[in-house]
Amino acid sequence: MDPKYQRVKLNDGHFIPILGFGTYAPEEVPKSEALEVTQLAIEVGFRHIDCAHLYQNEGQVGQAIRSKIADGTVKREDIFYTSKLWSTFLQPELVRPALEKSLKNVQLDYVDLYIIHFPLALKPGEELFPKDENGKMMYDSVDLCRTWEALEKCKDAGLAKSIGVSNFNHKQLEKILNKPGLKYKPVCNQGEPELPYSFGGPGSLCHCQKAQANPSSGCPSLPDTTWGCGSGQELQQEADQREHAGSRL
Repeated sequence: MDPKYQRVKLNDGHFIPILGFGTYAPEEVPKSEALEVTQLAIEVGFRHIDCAHLYQNEGQVGQAIRSKIADGTVKREDIFYTSKLWSTFLQPELVRPALEKSLKNVQLDYVDLYIIHFPLALKPGEELFPKDENGKMMYDSVDLCRTWEALEKCKDAGLAKSIGVSNFNHKQLEKILNKPGLKYKPVCNQGEPELPYSFGGPGSLCHCQKAQANPSSGCPSLPDTTWGCGSGQELQQEADQREHAGSRL
C-alpha cells in the first residue's frame, strides 16, 4: 500500500496518516507557492497536511485544501490537518483565540491535530520572535500544565479532534502526563529526528512510546531552517538552560 494512505491509531482513537506533508518555507519564498505545492501534494496522494501559525501561510494552505475539496479530489474527512500553537500564545487565555485565528485563516471548522509548537513561552504580542531594544529575545513565564488544560478545552469544544506537543523532552512530557486531573494524554510529540535536540534526545522518544504518544515528523516542502539556526536554536538553548536551572533548585 502507498505509505501516503496508511494510517496509525492515536491514543484517543483517531487515525493519523503515517506520512505528512510539511508546509514550512523560508520568508523569501512567495506565499503563493504554499498554495501550489499543497494542491500538488493532495493530488499525488498526501492526506496529512502539516502547518502552523509560525509558517504564516495558513491562508494559502487552507485555500489549497478547499480547492481540492471543491473539485472532488478529496472530502474534508479525508484530510488530516495539523496546526500548532506558537510560543507567544502559551498563556491559557490565549490558547483558544490562537486556534480560532488559525481556523479563520485556513477556513476550516476544526483541525485534526493541534499541538504546542515549542515548550518555551515568548512575550505575547504580534511579533513571532519578540526582542527588546538590545535585540535579546523576550521570554514569558507560563505553567505548561495550564496551557495543556486550555488545549483540552479546545478538544472538548470540537475545535481540535486531537491534541499533542512538539519538541518536548521526556521531563516536559512527564510534567503533562503526571498532571493531576489530566483529561487527555498528548497523542504525539512532533519534531525533526535529524536534528540533535528534537524530542529532547532518545530518552524522550522512549518515554513517548511508553505514554502511547506517537513521535511524528512531517515531510517538508522545503527544509525548515527556523529550528536549525538563529531564533529557533536560541529558543532551544534557552529552554535547556531554564530546565537545568530548575533541576538545581
